[in-house]
Parts: sequence; C-alpha cells; structure tokens
Amino acid sequence: MIPYTKEAPQQIASEEELRARIPGWGADLDRKDRPAVPREQSLTTGAHWEFPDRQPEKGRRERSVEHRFLTPVFGTTVPLKGLSGGIRRLAYARYSEGRAAHWLLLILGDRVDAVESHVASLATRRPDEPITQSGVVSELSHDGLRSRFGRGRADVKHVWLDPVLVVGPWLMAGGLVFALGRTVVRALR
Repeated sequence: MIPYTKEAPQQIASEEELRARIPGWGADLDRKDRPAVPREQSLTTGAHWEFPDRQPEKGRRERSVEHRFLTPVFGTTVPLKGLSGGIRRLAYARYSEGRAAHWLLLILGDRVDAVESHVASLATRRPDEPITQSGVVSELSHDGLRSRFGRGRADVKHVWLDPVLVVGPWLMAGGLVFALGRTVVRALR
C-alpha cells in the first residue's frame, strides 16, 4: 500500500497488476460491463445550469484546505464564536480532512463550546440544571430503569458512566469555585 503524501508516488501499478492483486478492481472501467450505462447516457436532469448558482456568503466561512472554494450551498446555522470558534478555524485553516489533527481539533472545539455555553448560562437568570436536563429524574419516574434491563439495549454497557460524565464536570467546577473562594478568604485575613 502506498501512503498518501503530497508528492507523487514513485511507482504506479498498471491496471493488469491491480486486477491480479485486488479481486474485482476496475470492474466498472469498461463501459460495456456497467449495467447502468444505457440509463446514464439517456439521463437528462432538466437543469438549466452547468454549475449551480452560488449561495452568497454573508460572512467568513470555513472550508477544508483540499477544496478551492465552498460548495454552492452551505449551512450557516451556528456561526463560530469565542475560543471554540478559534479552535475550529485553526482545524480548517491548517489541517487536511485526512489528518487526525483536523478532527481532534473539531472535537476539542465542540467540548470548549459546551463549557462556554455552561459558563454563559450561569450568567443568565435561569442557568442550566444538570440533574433535570440530563433525564435522571425521568429514569426514576417513567420506568427508565426497567426498560434498560432484559431488552438487549446497547447503552446498558455504559450506563454507569453517564452520571460521571454529566455530573462530574459540575462537581469539578464547584470544587474549583470553593477552592478559589477559600483562597481569597484566606488572603483577605
């Protein structure tokens, strides 16, 4: 197997070598062997364009380094903001979609965005309620526990980890606030 690099590979295998080495390789290269060829030739889309009209860009949009331009239509539901937006911009500007760093930075951006949203909710009149919003109360009141066992559900394997993931960050944040407050009170004495 030839690893993907930006330089061209030194030696490219011929079609015959690939057919001998990989069963079924090139099965659709010869048009007479392709069952959809008659349909492909008579297919008319009715489109009035060779390339579709482009959606106007109202702001800066991220695109992978592999692509010259954005697709004609793209989503604009959540504009990038804060530190999480900077992390996502870095992922798109610097790393190819084929690199793990690209995807790991996007995942990190999602986690940072979750923390930013939780912190922002604390500044509102109705902050997040991790216990009720996680569904723990409905597990106890709507036969949630009974529906988990004896039914072959795949999520039973990690059910013990769910409270740790939901409540753990809140407990850590509370511990940090308590430690910071204690440090400030000791400094003021």
